[in-house]
Amino acid sequence: MRGRTALAALALLALLALGACATGPSLENRGRVTAPPGDSRHLTVGSAGFTESDLLAQLYAQLLNRAGYRTSLLTVANRELYEPALESGQIDVVPEYAATFADWLGAKTHGADAAPVGSPDLGATMRALRALTAPRGLTVLPPGRAVDQNAFAVTAAYARRHRLRTLSDLGASGLRVRLAAGDECVQRPYCAPGLRKVYGIDVTGVDPKGVGTTQAKRAVQAGRDQMVLTTTTDATLGSFGLVLLADDRHLQNADYVVPVVNRSRAGGPGVAKALGRLNDVLTTGDLAAMNQQVDSWRRLPADVARTYLEDKGLLK
Repeated sequence: MRGRTALAALALLALLALGACATGPSLENRGRVTAPPGDSRHLTVGSAGFTESDLLAQLYAQLLNRAGYRTSLLTVANRELYEPALESGQIDVVPEYAATFADWLGAKTHGADAAPVGSPDLGATMRALRALTAPRGLTVLPPGRAVDQNAFAVTAAYARRHRLRTLSDLGASGLRVRLAAGDECVQRPYCAPGLRKVYGIDVTGVDPKGVGTTQAKRAVQAGRDQMVLTTTTDATLGSFGLVLLADDRHLQNADYVVPVVNRSRAGGPGVAKALGRLNDVLTTGDLAAMNQQVDSWRRLPADVARTYLEDKGLLK
């Protein structure tokens, strides 16, 4: 992680104290979620501290600034801390991922053994997510086209040789596949078991090299493994000669990017309109390209975000 300013560090300490005692609005205060949504003119935009979250927070802040809001940014690299801060209004807006956040809130609300509510169906996932956020004084704004979900890549040469474009193609080929991934892939339903069940892929084993790590990609590049688990916004695949195979039967959950706001401070139409402008343009490919500029070209997230918004005509 990059270094933070003293101000951000002090704010983080305050959030740590908050996280030790806050789990959301108390029962006697939850009536406030039915009150008219607020429209504070000074908003704090949160980031989870990794490249993509920093970029999204910058995009949100700059769009809000253009719409007449004053913004500050705060990085808290722990959902257990920033989600209660979002409920309390210490953070007003945060970028999230629909299915992952829905499952996390489901476990927080109903216990660690709660059944997952995220699914490949975006509509069902959003309904479940909104049902979980509303009692906590939060509003989930509409998703756009950008999605960051698990994905599987092979070498471009391997794909050409076996005429593979989709995971269905790989299943139909009958090829034996050793998968470079995290060790949890052995049991996760959206990883090796799902590849076998949904696509009929002959996964012969999991090489525990992590999700999208350089080590994992090099193992596939060298032919020691045939496929790697990564994400749809991985910006480094081309440098390893890798290409994604399309999840054409929708095994993966609908982890679309969604802004989540504190209803009492940022739930009005002004914030929704400002951030909704991003939905018209931002794609998964755009996110991947911006990630690459930060991670590989060492550009600052603020500069990358500003250039993108200017190129799309959103800061005029």
